[in-house]
Amino acid sequence: MIPSIRPARLGDLEELTHIYNYYVLNTPITFDLDAFTAHTRHAWFDQHGSIGRYRLLVAEDAGTLLGYASTSRFRSKAAYDTTVETSVYCHHTATGRGIGKALYDALFDAILNEDIHRLVAGITLPNDLSVALHERCGFKRVGVFSANGRKFGKYWDVAWFERSLRV
Repeated sequence: MIPSIRPARLGDLEELTHIYNYYVLNTPITFDLDAFTAHTRHAWFDQHGSIGRYRLLVAEDAGTLLGYASTSRFRSKAAYDTTVETSVYCHHTATGRGIGKALYDALFDAILNEDIHRLVAGITLPNDLSVALHERCGFKRVGVFSANGRKFGKYWDVAWFERSLRV
């Protein structure tokens, strides 16, 4: 069953932080090295709104957050403003259930009328579930940065994917 999807609220920040911290502490999926608190994650949360090109949606079932998806600024130079970086994180016990796809579908629908041309995503390799999700959502692999992030004493490759917002 696919949970309900809605814009994130400030009251979600503790659970959002908990979901993300699992990946920070246990996987190379994100290159953050230290866990966050809701307080230290507040600035990230504030970069997203219920309107505009930078959004944050959550998947919720019976009052429990199962995941989130977001669009964020890709680069700070103004010429990049019509490109956004996408991210999706599911609670580690809720992966492989279609929640990420449902979140991305809702997110892309939500931003469809924004001045966005290109969506990009970076995926630390290996990550077969995320690669499959992004390909299912219309992303194409455009390159790999080799050994460009070090975590857990090892260097990791990052595959870059892109797609047009309007496919």
